[in-house]
Amino acid sequence: MSIYLTGMGTGAGLIIAIGAQNAFVMNQGIRKEFILMVPLVCALCDAILITAGVAGLGVLIERSPLLLKAASWGGGAFLLWYGFKSVRSAFVRREGMSAQGEGGRSRRQVLLMTLAITLLNPHVYLDTVVLLGSIGNSFPSTGRVLFALGAVSASFLWFFILSLGAVRLAPLFRRPGTWIVLNLLIGLVMWRIAWGLVSPFISGGL
Repeated sequence: MSIYLTGMGTGAGLIIAIGAQNAFVMNQGIRKEFILMVPLVCALCDAILITAGVAGLGVLIERSPLLLKAASWGGGAFLLWYGFKSVRSAFVRREGMSAQGEGGRSRRQVLLMTLAITLLNPHVYLDTVVLLGSIGNSFPSTGRVLFALGAVSASFLWFFILSLGAVRLAPLFRRPGTWIVLNLLIGLVMWRIAWGLVSPFISGGL
């Protein structure tokens, strides 16, 4: 039980930190747009990556600077684009959000966006595969399973709490001013993370 709780606490500490994925899940909850599918996809992706990390994939990623560099540039470009869309939306939209969200995106579109936000962000791999994988590998075989289960449990709990909790904020976001502030904050978060991904390579030379 202590190893399970260690995995749960470590996973929660990494997952709860404000980032692109959390901002997206919260945004979808506020829109009331596929509020069960989005957190489920995020949590399942985490479960797969955490399991892969504990199984030893993290060691391979740590030893591949070229892979990390390519992932950082690709993820940075995607987050810059998503941040631009959020900031543009803040200045274009002047009406409040309806109770049913924007209503213009299909399940497939939201699913692809969720996968992109999750899997194109190198931070996800560093946190789940590398860091949690390294910690999990410090335990004996049975302990690794318990640690991974704890981290996966934290992921499922957090994403569903975040999504369903954000639904309760929807009435507040019928006000245009609140919606503008949210989009600006999301855009700035995306840009900050994108800069964090590529800045080490810029300062160190392309």
